[in-house]
Amino acid sequence: MLGGDLYTAYTFVAVPALLFTVGGAGFFPVAYSNLVWPIIFVFLPRLWSVSRRHDYVTPADFVRGRYGSRVLSIAVAVTGILATMPYIALQLVGIQAVLDVMGLAPGESAWARDVPLFVAFAVLAAYTYASGLRAPALIAFVKDALIYLVVIVSVLYVPARLGGWGQVFDTAAKQLPQTQGNTVLDPASGVIPYMTLALGSAMALFMYPHAQVAVLSTRSRTVVRRNIAALSAYSVALGLIALLGYLALAQGLTREQLGGNPQRAVPVLFAQTFPSWFTGLAYAAIIVGALVPAAIMSIAASNLFTRNLYREVLRPNATPAEETRVAKIVSLLVKLGALVFVLTLDSSNAVNFQLLGGVWILQTFVAVVVGLYTRWFHRWALLAGLIAGMLYGTVTAYAQSAPGRPHFAAQTAELPWLGQRGYIALTALLLNLVVASVATWLLRALGAPDGKDETAAGDYHYDPADTAAPQPDPGPRATASHQ
Repeated sequence: MLGGDLYTAYTFVAVPALLFTVGGAGFFPVAYSNLVWPIIFVFLPRLWSVSRRHDYVTPADFVRGRYGSRVLSIAVAVTGILATMPYIALQLVGIQAVLDVMGLAPGESAWARDVPLFVAFAVLAAYTYASGLRAPALIAFVKDALIYLVVIVSVLYVPARLGGWGQVFDTAAKQLPQTQGNTVLDPASGVIPYMTLALGSAMALFMYPHAQVAVLSTRSRTVVRRNIAALSAYSVALGLIALLGYLALAQGLTREQLGGNPQRAVPVLFAQTFPSWFTGLAYAAIIVGALVPAAIMSIAASNLFTRNLYREVLRPNATPAEETRVAKIVSLLVKLGALVFVLTLDSSNAVNFQLLGGVWILQTFVAVVVGLYTRWFHRWALLAGLIAGMLYGTVTAYAQSAPGRPHFAAQTAELPWLGQRGYIALTALLLNLVVASVATWLLRALGAPDGKDETAAGDYHYDPADTAAPQPDPGPRATASHQ
């Protein structure tokens, strides 16, 4: 389920398109996918344990229980819902690219060009509305099998047709200047954008509610760790998939042949190099690879709404059947929000959607991850820091422009005092942390009341599988460190 959840149209469409336009700098997703596993190996088992102990289903549930603040919990939930929408939008763009290359668009008018997008939205909406979490979890096995089959065939068959990998790299180097023009990551801007995009994306990935749904549904703490370790195998697949961007360059594809949309690079490459029957199989892998995670994302976002907004604020006495009905409606509305992102922002740089979501979701890092280790931050200070980071990140991202794209053209901006560009999400997180720290110091000096923490030190190591064995007494020093 985690593999089906995290390896999406971003992997198969957006990452190769990035290499197609910027070359080697586009490998930053491979770097971040390797950074993310040691990061989450440290904190996710703690989140699983305390969530299982107190029946937390969403990160907002944990924040409410840890800090005793319903307002902070609502802010985390709203942030999660908002950040998920551009990530779902990326899945729509991936399906749209495949349907577009298949010739589904009936003409060259603006309305006709959007027909594949609306078909993609309809398919996703119907699939998600009719199925719960179990269906995408089971289909994830099919998705993974399709993806690995297509990747292995692609990296063996296509280079052989093009004269081998040496020839592929030589041709791609000569072809690259004709395809450049990506504002997400300018290769001439140095290593700082690459580093900050990789680090910020790694820190943000498991802040998304859909990433935590799979983790919190496992049966034991050991399963969490074992699966995190195994997921590193997917980073190998991601590196191979990224190379499809070079194969598209070596095939001689240009922006003009792709209709000015680099997201079509992989579908067009498949159409030109594979037999028609295998091209259909490859397109199925991409479409299923977008449907599965988009379904899990929308389910997770609707869970946030029903548990942390609807039941907490609007209808405290809602029945389970009523929650289910509302969740289905909200799931549809979240996908409508994703559709708005596609229609209003530039979809030719689809990786931008994922990075924009990262700008927002990373602002929950302090409340969730830091909260797993210390409760020093005051609940009101965390809220102030979250709001400051969200405002700075949104305004700064909105101000990034490019020819034909007046707003949200990139997610890197000038770093204060450094004179280089960096990922906006990390700068916003730093502001978030500074505001939360200063506000905590002031609030504690003023004697502002803390909320009630319903968790205990032992909750962060809880595992039902270990309850039969005697647990050692951590002692006062260990207990204090967890508090």
